[in-house]
Amino acid sequence: MCGILGYFGNNVESFYNSVSLDLIEHRGPDFKDFVKGNHYYLGQTRLSILDLSVHGNQPMFSKDRKHVIIFNGEIYNHLDLRKDLLSDVSFISTSDTETLLYGLIKFGEKFLNKLNGIFAFSFFNLETNDFLIARDHFGVKPLYYYLSEEEIYFSSELKAISPYLKEKSVDSNTLKKYVNFLWSPGEDTPFKQIKKLLPGHFIKGNSLQLKNIIKVKYYSIPFIGEYLENTEKELVDLLDKILLKAVKRQMLSDVPIGFFLSGGLDSSLIVAMAKSMYPDKSFECYTIDTNLKDTEGFTDDLHYAKLVAKHLDVNLNIVNANIDILESFDKVIYHLDEPQADAAPINVYNICKEARKDGIKVLIGGTAGDDLFSGYRRHQALKIEKYFSNIPKSFRKGIKKVISNLDKRTSIGRRLNKLAANLEKDNEERLMGYFSWLEEKRLKGLFRDNKDLDLFKYFKDLNKLIPNEISPLNKMLFWELNTFLVDHNLNYTDKLSMAVGVEVRVPFLDKELVEFSTKIPPNLKLKGKETKYILKKVAERYLPKEVIYRPKTGFGAPVREWITNDMENLINDYLSEENIKNRGYLNYDKVVELIDDNKKGKIDASYPIWSLLAIESWMRQFVDKD
Repeated sequence: MCGILGYFGNNVESFYNSVSLDLIEHRGPDFKDFVKGNHYYLGQTRLSILDLSVHGNQPMFSKDRKHVIIFNGEIYNHLDLRKDLLSDVSFISTSDTETLLYGLIKFGEKFLNKLNGIFAFSFFNLETNDFLIARDHFGVKPLYYYLSEEEIYFSSELKAISPYLKEKSVDSNTLKKYVNFLWSPGEDTPFKQIKKLLPGHFIKGNSLQLKNIIKVKYYSIPFIGEYLENTEKELVDLLDKILLKAVKRQMLSDVPIGFFLSGGLDSSLIVAMAKSMYPDKSFECYTIDTNLKDTEGFTDDLHYAKLVAKHLDVNLNIVNANIDILESFDKVIYHLDEPQADAAPINVYNICKEARKDGIKVLIGGTAGDDLFSGYRRHQALKIEKYFSNIPKSFRKGIKKVISNLDKRTSIGRRLNKLAANLEKDNEERLMGYFSWLEEKRLKGLFRDNKDLDLFKYFKDLNKLIPNEISPLNKMLFWELNTFLVDHNLNYTDKLSMAVGVEVRVPFLDKELVEFSTKIPPNLKLKGKETKYILKKVAERYLPKEVIYRPKTGFGAPVREWITNDMENLINDYLSEENIKNRGYLNYDKVVELIDDNKKGKIDASYPIWSLLAIESWMRQFVDKD
């Protein structure tokens, strides 16, 4: 796992003098280097995981010096892929980078769909000047880029390339998305000029003919509306077998491995499966004591983490979540690269920091279990969706009005309001509305630029990729995997773990497992009110039922308490009348109204307020400073 920074075009020296690998050195503290020529610059910082010798260092050249690669990620099946290359190559390392290099030399871009792993890389032919820039199938590893007819540059983190921007233009439409979703779906970032390369995409071109650059979608998660007809028992057996293979693949490492163990189903099952395969191995597991109050809508995780650790006989390291939010806030936004609104990144950072102190460079977690098998409350809402369509719209509006008067300072008030927020809309719009945090009218009023914006355009574009999928649940899971998971969860997991030089692996995003999950009948993912039904049936073979069928929780923090109490001084500073007017994006009176209504419990806007603070923090660190 590493950080990459690259450039193709006619202004190499200007780029080289404007950027620095030091800005992403935290991603790869073990080694850093770069190569440059008249039309290219390729730099990398290395976190040594496979083949710790100098033979694994990057940029890595082929023996004939005709090709070079910079690579961030892990290819879990690289030893199997080598079998197709042994007749042509005498490998000098056990590094997956070398496997990737020679696989691309032999097979070109077709090699991408042979990979089972997480990656962002640039591959360059020094003879022809052809290049390939690619991101993994599910977007586990980030990649930001700028593209014009004169140059293209890219990096694992936005902060590494933003200093080279000749003009920093902020996109107010994207800021609206951060406030509405708490993250930005799709390719947009706050900078108009910088985009995120979408999952399953690559860019190819020639460094001497940049006008001919093309962007290609090489992979889409295969939701095709066709499901396996096996019995439930057979499907549980298959899922068990495939998930075990995924966990085993991702334990490939030449350095110590640890595990996230929150006490939730997903991380607990991953640890249990690893322990079942390696019963004599000692595992270091990490959890966090959040001390959350019931008003946040969470149950206590620590009790269950201890229970699982005792059941599996693994060592549980408990990290105390004593967070000074005022001290941590700007640092988290800096590492995120984007103004995301969530406190979970702080927990990831603190856990990974403790693991790194213990000599752990790799942590394996349960991210994406909810997105594959239906683990969120908005999925449960599908069970009553069919009834909404039969209620006249006028009556639905009345129900919404009654619910809107409930006190949003209670978890039940917030959840009912979320359910009713888009009650008057049609079915698909209601489902998309579960991803929103503010009423559209209020969101529009916050911004000076109040032009109409289709916040869900990217979701609608995603629907075009799955024309044969008729299951509402699977459509929603497709949205989850392509938006909330990649643009929120995976981004903060990568950025805050790599901030302290720790690689996080996600077995639930094993390619074979993901593709199998799309063939599982939807009624075995969500059965009645039971989310992740089939996964829980697998878990019954490894874990106590008390853990499997516990109340749903999240990897959270007391955000609402912070916003209404601890962060008042930060709000008064970052969202002051003078500051808002100088920025020119927001309407001060509407911001004040939002904060006031949130305090009174009229609305649940603590997270959108957090988002406004995050935007200002991002502005100060990415726009005001070089």
